[in-house]
Amino acid sequence: MMKAIWKDTVIAESSDTRIVENNHYFPMEDIKKEYFKPSESHTRCPWKGKASYFHVEVDGEINKDAAWYYPEASHAAKPIENYVAFWNGVKVTE
Repeated sequence: MMKAIWKDTVIAESSDTRIVENNHYFPMEDIKKEYFKPSESHTRCPWKGKASYFHVEVDGEINKDAAWYYPEASHAAKPIENYVAFWNGVKVTE
């Protein structure tokens, strides 16, 4: 079981992550939505497509753009479409 943790709080937990480029992508239904706020940020990956972001908020502290996902992944990245990955201090561990 993989967990995403920020500020000693489990913000996502799944036994069905998918690993791409050393990142664990969690199914959208396995994130704890109360800790996620939509972000206006977007980036583009040459092979995965346009990424959207979430801010992560725990105990009033906000980690801007700490989670990303591909709402409309390219054909090559369809297995991670709407799966969420983390960075910026979010620890992913078993």
